[in-house]
Amino acid sequence: MKAMYLVPVLLAFALAGCGQQSDEKAASQPESPPPAPSEAASPAETAVVVALKDGEQVYREVCQACHGAGVANAPKAGEPGGWTALLAEGQAVVTAHGWVGVRGMPAKGGRPDLSLEDFARATAWMARSAGGDWQDPDEAMLSAIREEEAKRIEEMKAKAAQG
Repeated sequence: MKAMYLVPVLLAFALAGCGQQSDEKAASQPESPPPAPSEAASPAETAVVVALKDGEQVYREVCQACHGAGVANAPKAGEPGGWTALLAEGQAVVTAHGWVGVRGMPAKGGRPDLSLEDFARATAWMARSAGGDWQDPDEAMLSAIREEEAKRIEEMKAKAAQG
């Protein structure tokens, strides 16, 4: 019975040495010198790169639960009928309104960590799936969306102030 208690202890000691070189081995290997200035990474090379997701991927991860089933009258992806009026409103307006929350839809589709660009890609993908010709947003479109977002927020504040 006492041997059963020794097994975890021995296993812990054995695993504690994993990945560590013995002192003799470490002493016999020279340390790598720091990279020369010409070999050092530039700020551009060390910048964190945020990978954008394509619109369909964001749709599947964030939007599909509501826009796949039409929850609370959400326009369904792939069905032109629910998107006709929205397509007429325009990409910047529809994206901005969805971004800040509209009707039963929570802001950012309920995902606080979602970027505006990923959200806009998903919105464009859904519009395309319903027959629209919206493209993934470029800088000009993102700027237009941000302008519409500011207008929408002001409208919401004014409405809230009225009671």
